[in-house]
Amino acid sequence: MRALTRKLLRDLWAIKGQAFAITMVIAAGVTMHVMYLSAFDSLRVTQRAYYERYRFADVFASLKRAPSRLRDRIAQIPGVAQLETRVVVDVALDVPGLAEPATGRLISVPSRRRAMLNDLFFRVGRYVDTSRAGEVLVSESFALAHDLEPGDTVTAVINGRRQKLEIVGITLSPEYVYSIRPGEIIPDDARFGIFWMERRALATAFDMEGGFNDVAIRLGRGASEAEVIARLDRLLEPYGGLGAIPRSLQFSHWYLDSELTQLQSFGVAIPLIFLGVAAFLLNVVLTRIVAVQREQIAMLKALGYANREVGLHYVQWGVVIAGVGTVIGIAAGRWLGSGLVSLYSEYFRFPVLVYRLMPVTVVTGVAVSAAAAVLGALGAVRQAVRLPPAEAMRPEPPKDYRESWIERVGLRGLLSPPARMVARNLQRQPFRTVTSIVGIAFGAAILIVGIFFIDAMDELMEVQFQVAQRQDVTVSFVEPASARAFHEVTHLPGVISAEPMRVVPARLRSGHRVRQLAVTGLPARPSLHRVVDRSLRPIELPQDGLVLSAKLGELLAVGPGDTVYMEVLEGARPVRPVVVNRLVEEYMGMSAYMEIDALRRVMREGGTLSGASMAVDRLELEQLYARLKETPAVAGVALKWTAIENFDETLRRNFNVMIFFNILFSSIIAFGVVYNAASISLSERSWELASLRVLGFTRAEISTILLGELWVVTLIAIPVGLLLGYGLAALTVTAFDTELYRVPLVVTARTFALAALVILVAATLSGLSVRRKLDQLDLVAVLKTRE
Repeated sequence: MRALTRKLLRDLWAIKGQAFAITMVIAAGVTMHVMYLSAFDSLRVTQRAYYERYRFADVFASLKRAPSRLRDRIAQIPGVAQLETRVVVDVALDVPGLAEPATGRLISVPSRRRAMLNDLFFRVGRYVDTSRAGEVLVSESFALAHDLEPGDTVTAVINGRRQKLEIVGITLSPEYVYSIRPGEIIPDDARFGIFWMERRALATAFDMEGGFNDVAIRLGRGASEAEVIARLDRLLEPYGGLGAIPRSLQFSHWYLDSELTQLQSFGVAIPLIFLGVAAFLLNVVLTRIVAVQREQIAMLKALGYANREVGLHYVQWGVVIAGVGTVIGIAAGRWLGSGLVSLYSEYFRFPVLVYRLMPVTVVTGVAVSAAAAVLGALGAVRQAVRLPPAEAMRPEPPKDYRESWIERVGLRGLLSPPARMVARNLQRQPFRTVTSIVGIAFGAAILIVGIFFIDAMDELMEVQFQVAQRQDVTVSFVEPASARAFHEVTHLPGVISAEPMRVVPARLRSGHRVRQLAVTGLPARPSLHRVVDRSLRPIELPQDGLVLSAKLGELLAVGPGDTVYMEVLEGARPVRPVVVNRLVEEYMGMSAYMEIDALRRVMREGGTLSGASMAVDRLELEQLYARLKETPAVAGVALKWTAIENFDETLRRNFNVMIFFNILFSSIIAFGVVYNAASISLSERSWELASLRVLGFTRAEISTILLGELWVVTLIAIPVGLLLGYGLAALTVTAFDTELYRVPLVVTARTFALAALVILVAATLSGLSVRRKLDQLDLVAVLKTRE
């Protein structure tokens, strides 16, 4: 073994505590890199394979009703490679064991099984038999929510008649990897299910014989998606077309892609913060070690070691530490990534979801951690290389030990001798003091980033379900109903108050920017489903014009006073220029609101409504549910308390996993930074402190000197770190600024206090560790003069 290698191993063992702390910081960064990116790769590879094998469509379109002969004209559109026309209907379901009505989406399938777009994977059971009425296939998520198996039945209200549906198979479809009820953001597997029914039976039940109301298209190589959509819209417009959408806007795919984008962002951005801190720590540690090892460097050069060899020796310090941290990080990241993929398998339904750790993820993890190690060592290397042997043989000249500014301003009498030593030492080494403060501040800042999501989720829940949406139950109708339907809603059992709503599918255009969504018409001053401003005060909807969510306004590049073209995709399909009256902050989805009568004027209709929001007496819920199940006009029922439960089960659970890891790894950084600051201070001042012991200072007094510096630095660093953490939280929020949901920037006093407490605990534990080392100072060694 080479001499420098032995020296390297011995030196690392001598500072094993500091080396371990930095190793764990690097391991934390590599772990998060591998965990997030391996989960991303696993989901992405599975998604692509599933889409390809089961022929996921590229374009989707819904309409009122078109004759089957139109299929041939659609097939002739240039770029259409494969085509499916279907019957798709939402119905109310009466499921055993579920008090409230559920919503079922019935989708037609061919009489005989064949390869088709959005094909089905059978988890268990068989295909429907045309000779037996009422047979259906059911989505796996709905079946699991109700413990349904082949042979079980559910009751559906089909065209006004109650009909038993017998389940013969449990299946998956690439069209519903993530199944969610229309108009909602959070999935509810217990109250929304997908059913596949033989085409003729479903068409007969809904007077669709010889027709269809849904189209799925797969494009050929090189086809223009925009051109196919434009031609398809023109063909379907006379038949009540609701606007074709590309795969990118199909909700299941859109949600999955949004989640994948966030995973990828986390796998890149968060590890860089950790590895940046690790590089900073390495730089501080190695720079100070070079200062301590001046005589050793001089002797190495005097013995003939070249500058390159000495510099490489100190680079190897960082590489060894980073190497160990990388190995730990890859192993931990693989384990945690596998667990994260298992968690996602509960929400995204794939036939098989296999965990994959791609070589490129490992290589990038190794490369980034090695780069952090080398960058962290560069300052020390430059210092070691530039040090002439003759100068290095002499001890570093002592700093000017003049009075501190605290003493100069007249507070000398308030400081004890140890306190004056602390103040003077901090002032005479400003660079070391500042780097220690910055390092500890980063530990506090990253803790803020890890914890503030708890505050953000609480705020999101409060605003979404208590301030804005105060209704208990939302009812949607199969078809737009007359004003009489609202009168009937107000007289349902248990209804305390109700508000109508009119929901209209539309395209909003601003220049070349287009978004397709539902425009919601509400009363001017709604008290149940409210629209609130940034201060959480309800706003009055204007008599004309649109109120858009800020995210939608950003995507359309419009603001108050701008005009958008509203292309209605229902009824007479009017196209109207509409002024954007104002933008409002919303945390979930994208919304467009109009005053309900203004929307009706655009539609040129009377008191039509699509549904209603209701406040209800919970003591009469059973009667209300029973009545809704018997009402053919009702397509779906959404309950606020189940939405809150689903929110907790889905978003909060996912965030809690991320929060746990962020807090865990942030705590590692906090302890690593504080411990390194204390250990380095001890290594630099051990000779001085031992000399003080020889001169008669007690262990308690020299502990006060050393640990006093640590506490002063820590107390200064905490407020700096809290401010820095707020800034990092603001940057993190931008990563969650998606079309699906936004995370509010809310950092409570509780979060600041918890981050400060963790830093103080880390400082205390580090101080106790260093205090123990003070007891082991070699007083005999310090009697040997160094000059």
